[in-house]
Amino acid sequence: MIIFEKQEFLNDSAERTELIEQLLDIGAALSSTQDLRDLLNLILSKSREITSSDAGSVYLVDHTDNTSKLLFKVAQNASQPSLSFNEFAIPMTHQSLAGYVALTGESLNLPDAYDLPQGVPYRLDTNFDRDISYRTRSVMVLPMENRQGDTIGVIQLINRKIKPDAVLTDQNTLELTQPYSEWEQRIVRSLASQAAISIERNQLQDSIEQLFEGFVKASVQVIEARDPCTSGHSERVAALTVRLTEEVNITSTGPLCPLYFNDRQIQEIRYAALLHDFGKVGVPEAILTKQKKLYSEQLDVIRNRFAVAHRTLEMECAQSKFSYLVEHPSARHLADTEEKCPHCQYLQGLDGELAAEVSRLASYWNFLLEANEPHILAEEPLSQLRELSDYSYRDIDGKIKPLVTPEEIAQLMIPRGNLTPDERLAIESHVTHTYEFLKRIPWTKDLKDVPNITYGHHEKLDGSGYPRGLRHIEIPIQAQIMAIGDIYDALTAGDRPYKRGLPTEVALKIMRQEVAQNKISAELLELFEHRQVFTVLGHALEVELEKLA
Repeated sequence: MIIFEKQEFLNDSAERTELIEQLLDIGAALSSTQDLRDLLNLILSKSREITSSDAGSVYLVDHTDNTSKLLFKVAQNASQPSLSFNEFAIPMTHQSLAGYVALTGESLNLPDAYDLPQGVPYRLDTNFDRDISYRTRSVMVLPMENRQGDTIGVIQLINRKIKPDAVLTDQNTLELTQPYSEWEQRIVRSLASQAAISIERNQLQDSIEQLFEGFVKASVQVIEARDPCTSGHSERVAALTVRLTEEVNITSTGPLCPLYFNDRQIQEIRYAALLHDFGKVGVPEAILTKQKKLYSEQLDVIRNRFAVAHRTLEMECAQSKFSYLVEHPSARHLADTEEKCPHCQYLQGLDGELAAEVSRLASYWNFLLEANEPHILAEEPLSQLRELSDYSYRDIDGKIKPLVTPEEIAQLMIPRGNLTPDERLAIESHVTHTYEFLKRIPWTKDLKDVPNITYGHHEKLDGSGYPRGLRHIEIPIQAQIMAIGDIYDALTAGDRPYKRGLPTEVALKIMRQEVAQNKISAELLELFEHRQVFTVLGHALEVELEKLA
C-alpha cells in the first residue's frame, strides 16, 4: 500500500513537472510570436495539447463599429484536419456559448453541449456538427481577459479525448471523450489570461504599425500636394524598390547572394522609399514646381519689355519721320509714287529699318522661348544668347535698359535642365531636410534605419553624389537599391512638365551609362533588368510587346 501511494505520488509529481515545463514553453512561445494569426493558432494548439482536446476555436471581441461582435479567427480539428475555416463575425449575445462568456466573463465547462441545464440562455449551434458529420460533446469556453479585466477574446475547447491520439467521428464521440476537469479549467484560464496579454501586445504592435502606415501615407500626400507634377512618384519608387529587394532575396549567385532582407526589413525599406522625398516640403515651392528655365512671372515681365521695345521702335520711327518732314516742308507735297524722290526714299528707308528691327525683335523672342525649354543647349543658341544680352531698348521712363537682364540671361544659358546652380542646391537640400525630419521620429527598433536609408539615395558609388559625397562601401545597400528605382522612375515618368517620359529601353540604356561611370550598382541594375522589375509598374520592353502583338 505504501509502495502504491509512493508510485502514485511520483506519477502525479512527474505529470505536474511536465505541465510546468509545458506552461513555461508556452509562455516563451507566446512572447516570441509576432503574427496575430500565428499567435492565435499557437494559443489554441497549446490549450488543446494540455487538455487533449480534439478541436477548438478562438474568437476576438471587435468594437470597431457601434455593434459589438465576435470575430471567429482560427479553428482546429484533429479528427478532420483537412477542414478549412474562414473568418466570420457573429453577434455578441447571450444566446451563443462564446457570446455568453464574452459578455459575462464567466467560464463554461459543459460535460455535454447537447444536454444543457434547464434555464440557461445559451445554446450550441448544431448546424456546424451536421455540416461536417461531427458530434460535439464536452465543451470548455473561457474568457481571455487583459490586465484591466476586460474580455478581449474567447477560447473554446471541444471534446476532451480519453486517448490523445483518438480520431473522433459522430458515432464514437460519446465513448472516446470525457468532461473537462476543474484543474484543466484553472490551468487553461490562466493560460487564456497570459494569451490575452500577448494578443493585446500584438494588437498594440499592429496599432503602432497602422499609425506609422497612416503617417507615411499622409506624408506622401503632403509631398504630392507641394509638387503635383510628381504625383505617384513615391509610390512607384516604393513598388520598384520592394520588388528589387525581393529579387535580391532569391538571388543564388554573385555578390548579391549573401544578402537577405526579412519582412520587417523590407517594410523598413518600403517606408524609406515612400518618404525619400519628404524633405521637399522645405524647398521653396517656386523652385519645386519650376517648369522651365525662367519662372512664368519672369517670362511675363520679359514679354512686356519686348512689347515696350516694339512700341518704342515704332514711336522712334514716327518721331524721325515727323522731324524730317518738319525740316523738309516740301516733302509733304510729294506723291509717294514719284520716281527718284529723295524724300520718299528716306522715309521708306526709315520704314525698312523699323521692319528690320521689329523682325529682329520677333526673332529674339522666338529664340528666347526656345532657349527657355529645359533641354541641352547647343553652341549656336549660346552665341545667340550672348548677342541678345547686348540688346537694349528705351523704356517708358526714357532710360536705356537691357531687353533681358544678366540674371535672366544666366538662367537661359543653363546648359542642361531648368535649374540654376543655386536652385539645384536648394532641390538637393531636400535629402538633408528629409533626414533631419525623419531622425526626430521615435522609430521602432525594426524601422530605426529609415532615416539613414533615405539619406543615401542620391549618393553615387564614385563619391560624386550628394549630400555627403559617400563612396560605394559607405552607402547602405538599401539606399543603393532605392536609387535604382528612383532613377528609373525619374527617367520614365510622364508626369514631369519639363521633360517627356522615356521608353523603358532608353531609360535602361541611360542607366547602363551610369553603371559605366561607376555611379550606380552594376549588379543591382543587371538584376533589375534581367528580372524585369519594372513590370511592377506595368512597363515592358518593346521586344516583349512585339511578342504579345
